[in-house]
Amino acid sequence: MIALLLATALVAQGQGRESLGVFDSWGAFRDAAPARCYAIGQPVRGGAGAFASIANWPRSQARNQVHVRLSRARDPRAKVTLAIGERRFELIAGASDAWAPDARTDRAIVAAIRSSRSMSVESVARGGGAFADVYALKGAATAIDAAAMGCARR
Repeated sequence: MIALLLATALVAQGQGRESLGVFDSWGAFRDAAPARCYAIGQPVRGGAGAFASIANWPRSQARNQVHVRLSRARDPRAKVTLAIGERRFELIAGASDAWAPDARTDRAIVAAIRSSRSMSVESVARGGGAFADVYALKGAATAIDAAAMGCARR
């Protein structure tokens, strides 16, 4: 996992992306255009291509926006639920992506991430079959802080 994040960081630097650090299974990055900083992690259990990110967009003054790329395309009728400890958050979802419905929920999710060890994103795949992408949260809080500091320095 760490090797994959480091490899991503090296490739991304040629694309205007700066690595702000790798913290256990989470990384923090800053993009030049569009200007944004974000923490990102991949699931420890789930399909390829999935990730969870928490982004800061300085131009729009948006902070800690939660975005999840699902490991599978979801059934259009299925809900997407983010579970962290005892907390459950229903997300707004597209075919393969999901977001918190508002800034208040973003803040609640980030607070839950800071005090938990794991989280899962659950839904039903297109064609049926429930799935869950499971994330370890060790390093997530540090990556979130590094991303926030990365955009504060701009």
